[in-house]
Amino acid sequence: MDDKEKAVMAMYHASNPGHFSGEASRFNHLPWSLLALAVGLIVWLVIALGHAENQRNALLTRACQDRVFPAEIDARCLARVQTRAHWWQHVLYALSHPNS
Repeated sequence: MDDKEKAVMAMYHASNPGHFSGEASRFNHLPWSLLALAVGLIVWLVIALGHAENQRNALLTRACQDRVFPAEIDARCLARVQTRAHWWQHVLYALSHPNS
């Protein structure tokens, strides 16, 4: 390289951001990705547990019994019924009563 090329390279070297997409980073992606996946799975399981306990409680208290056919269950009612005031009450009851 001659002096002219060295001057141009020195000028552009100062504008190097230090990190670009092709460069390896020091950030360890695997543990953080696994943590995000685990947190997402836990959130999904808590939501599913809350819905299941809500429907179990509705069936237990006969909140969705069909008015025309008393032996049947109203499926639309079961999908939207709220048997307790908050979702966390369903989750706490399900976690504290595992054999119910």
